Amino acid sequence: MEFWKTHEKLRVLLIAVFFVAGVALTLIGWRMTGQLGGLGLMCVGVICLLVALGIYNKPFGRTAKKR
Repeated sequence: MEFWKTHEKLRVLLIAVFFVAGVALTLIGWRMTGQLGGLGLMCVGVICLLVALGIYNKPFGRTAKKR
């Protein structure tokens, strides 16, 4: 958890890469209407967008309290 708070530049770079890749794959897949490969590209694009969102939210996560 502390890793993402201390390495902010790496986090921003990874978010940008996954976001751009996700949007690009989604748009390329959307243009391939009627082809199964287009659906696969769109699914991979959505997964990239979710990974970018997960990296963004990681530093704000809750830590479990030990009892």
